[in-house]
Amino acid sequence: MTEPQDPGSSARDLPTDGPAEHGGTVALDQSASAASYDPSPTKEHSGDSAGRFWSARRVPAGLVALVVLGGTGLLLYDVAAVRAGRPAMQWRRSLADDLAQRHLSNAWVLGGAGVAMVIGLWLIVLAVTPGLRDLLPMRRDRPGVRAALDRTAAALVLRDRAVEVSGVQSVRVRMGRSKVVVRAVSHFRELDDVRADLDTVLAAGIDELGLARPPGLSVHVRRPAKKG
Repeated sequence: MTEPQDPGSSARDLPTDGPAEHGGTVALDQSASAASYDPSPTKEHSGDSAGRFWSARRVPAGLVALVVLGGTGLLLYDVAAVRAGRPAMQWRRSLADDLAQRHLSNAWVLGGAGVAMVIGLWLIVLAVTPGLRDLLPMRRDRPGVRAALDRTAAALVLRDRAVEVSGVQSVRVRMGRSKVVVRAVSHFRELDDVRADLDTVLAAGIDELGLARPPGLSVHVRRPAKKG
């Protein structure tokens, strides 16, 4: 959690993009903390560790299965027809002749190989990554029970907490997997005081979400844009 500011300090003394040691620039009517808030370490519980949820990915798996099934069935039918004394299908004769005439350096051959490689890499990535990035795993207080919180819902909870702070006119919350970025507009009170209250309220709110890996916190407060 950020250290409390001196009551006599003003918004002129605070950087817009983080603490002074990080190279922030000085500007009027803004207050920002790159949030020295340190998420509390994950509590140890009995049972399995809280990992990310894996997507079933039924659509990619179904499409691949249909393509493989259709291609294999068509090829087996043509092979069986040739074995029965019938001529091979026209597409297979044309494909065999075309491949026999084209060199490996041909643009069409290289293009087809590139497309096949991209599709293969995409399928590998889908196979080894969990997916479901919108679900934030929660702490496992009981063995055998897994729960997750939607990122949009978590952002709404923190936004409701932030708008209750005195002096806050509007708030935008971007809930990431590793950091929560809060941008608030304050129409009265010192910006330093508003930011300090937001740091305290939001740090407590993040802890109460019960996430397995609490994200960091970055708070930015500014004055409303001048009209005219």
